[in-house]
Amino acid sequence: MKAVSAALTVLITFLSLDFLSARQSKSDLMDREVQISEKGQNKKNQPHIIFILTDDQGFNDIGYHNPTIKTPTLDKLAAEGVILENYYVQPICTPSRSQLMTGRYQIHTGLQHSIIRPRQPSCLPSHMDTLPERLHEAGYATHMVGKWHLGFYRRTCLPTRKGFDSFFGSLTGSVDYYSYGSCDGPALCGYDLQDNESVAWGHEGKYSTMLFTQRARKILESHNPTKRPLFLLLSLQAVHTPLQPPKSYIYPYRDMTNVARRKFAAMVSTVDEAVRNVTYALRKYGYYKNSVIIYSTDNGAQPFTGGSNWPLRGRKGTYWEGGVRGVAFVHSPLLKRRRRVSKALLHITDWFPTLVRLGGGNLSQSQGLDGFDVWPTISEGKESPRQEILHNIDPLFRSPTATMSWDDTTTTTKKSSVTSKSKGAAFKIPKKKKVLKQKLNKKSTFKLKTTKRPQMFPRSAAKSKQPKTPPKIKLKPAPKPKPKTKVQSQQQSQLHYRPHSKIHSSSSPSVSSTSHHKSKSKRTTSQNQNLSQSRQTQNKSKKLLKQLQSKSRQIGQYKTTSQTETLQAKSGFKSSPVWDTSVQAAIRVGDWKLLTGDPGHGDWVPLQMLPSLPGRWWNLERSLSFDNKSLTHKKTVWLFNITGDPYERYDLADQRTDVVKQLLDRLAYYNQTTVPVYFPPDDPRADPSRHGGAWVPWANDDEEEKYHGVYKKGKSKKKKNQCRLCKLKSFFLKMNTRMMSNRI
Repeated sequence: MKAVSAALTVLITFLSLDFLSARQSKSDLMDREVQISEKGQNKKNQPHIIFILTDDQGFNDIGYHNPTIKTPTLDKLAAEGVILENYYVQPICTPSRSQLMTGRYQIHTGLQHSIIRPRQPSCLPSHMDTLPERLHEAGYATHMVGKWHLGFYRRTCLPTRKGFDSFFGSLTGSVDYYSYGSCDGPALCGYDLQDNESVAWGHEGKYSTMLFTQRARKILESHNPTKRPLFLLLSLQAVHTPLQPPKSYIYPYRDMTNVARRKFAAMVSTVDEAVRNVTYALRKYGYYKNSVIIYSTDNGAQPFTGGSNWPLRGRKGTYWEGGVRGVAFVHSPLLKRRRRVSKALLHITDWFPTLVRLGGGNLSQSQGLDGFDVWPTISEGKESPRQEILHNIDPLFRSPTATMSWDDTTTTTKKSSVTSKSKGAAFKIPKKKKVLKQKLNKKSTFKLKTTKRPQMFPRSAAKSKQPKTPPKIKLKPAPKPKPKTKVQSQQQSQLHYRPHSKIHSSSSPSVSSTSHHKSKSKRTTSQNQNLSQSRQTQNKSKKLLKQLQSKSRQIGQYKTTSQTETLQAKSGFKSSPVWDTSVQAAIRVGDWKLLTGDPGHGDWVPLQMLPSLPGRWWNLERSLSFDNKSLTHKKTVWLFNITGDPYERYDLADQRTDVVKQLLDRLAYYNQTTVPVYFPPDDPRADPSRHGGAWVPWANDDEEEKYHGVYKKGKSKKKKNQCRLCKLKSFFLKMNTRMMSNRI
């Protein structure tokens, strides 16, 4: 009996163990199924991202800003989504595209000077990650169609080596819309149309906008939207020159007298049709309900070739609002708050962290991002985390006749300086002889020995560490002076640093009053109301300043505040450094925008038609702040309250020297985080005649960069003096030829 009972107990234990193991295996299997389903659910939640980037489309070149431009598709998508009315890009092609791809300011990529020309051995830094790479890691299929313009001298610079699964388009900056010929100078031309990493011959005669749209639709048709999310960058060549629209698109604009404007508007209509075809494909193939469509320009328009930035000041290639304020909107069924206009401050660098986080990617490995995740701002209408934008610092572009610097000390000599009303800020204008012989101070922001010769920088320095988010500027009000007039109190009410979204247009009259009235005068009832409103905004801004002082912003992968202080200690940076205002730079902090050096062509095109023209309005921002008889220096500092004066009519640099000084401090801080400019000379090996007549990579992947840093062009030979009559004849001959070719 004992043996039988022992056998039964052993059998029961074995059965219980088998039951427990089977139960545990079943529970493990269920856990695995839950994990797999969660992963599948996460993949389903990843939206399809369609980014449409146009070229040289101005602020006034879209239907919802200008009804004479016929863009029904763009207008409808924008009206049903979120229009970004305070969105900024860079003034030219390469910088904007580099900041979209990397999420970093161009001072951190070495591309802060000009564009990458076809023969230049330059491209995006090899050590820097890109937006398609991060999305590819998150499980996205990444495709690009259209214009690249980020360098191609080595195969490692091509889009397919920067995170895209496929590429179809052009590598250079300007291509013929039908022949796909691209020229770098009058005598050096080649074919520029690539399919992945090989030349795509045989597409001559097909209009590029339509060709790129067809390729985008093929990608949408061949991809399965239920299995894998898609990132498609459709980078259209339009509406960049040459102006070559199909004739059928010109007819609706036949009433336009300006031929260039007529052709430009027709090309915008081709873009509108391309977007209509892409959105139709999104709906047809099952992408639309889980998609995000982003539409953006890369820079402002060129008015001399048909574009328009009206009523903004300036044009493409300048740091006025017309060059950097871009047209953009977001359309998506996933938006929580749609059918609205967002005035939150946004920049093209923000798309990198926004889209990576929206797609479930990892930002921890992306060091030194200058962009912010602004999806809550776009989707829900929350306050933008961005409070400032560094437009650029270009040490190679200096104002030719200006040698001014901004210092903390004041001088009593009337001829050499102009002392401001506020304490401790003045312009100092040294003599030219001293500038040429005197060595720059170690604390100076730029290490150029003279103002003429550029410094030679090693390319390896581009991998230098970047600091964490720089501490926010605290725009303090000016010291308490004698009893102020109403005008002075209005001027100080504009000083406070507050987000764009919380400021109304009521500050505009206060700006205009400061520039027109210096003495006491009677105020109308509306002006008194505006004054009371500005005081209310001043009280709000004080509360905001306290909040900003208590909270520290931590976006991207910058260093902490203590690390920033050590960086400042090593570099000898103090709170009030000298800044060479002849250097081209621009920065936006809150409502304030500061420009130094030569910002570029600063007219309003077309001109503002006012009864006082020609007069003060024509000479506004053109007259010197010094005595023209005693000084020959150009103006090199401008300050505008963009919220109250979005068209940059009223320069407040002389009235608000306290703000100028603090914004110059910000420029000096950012200048310490810059990497050396990389702008190599042209490489003769890039000649298309050596490569079968096409623009292709010409250097080996393992070839080290031959040129280190910046080069200086040799002195050009003096041209023979030509008679003025000969020049006039040549000019009118060219003009007549253009007029004949522009006939419809």
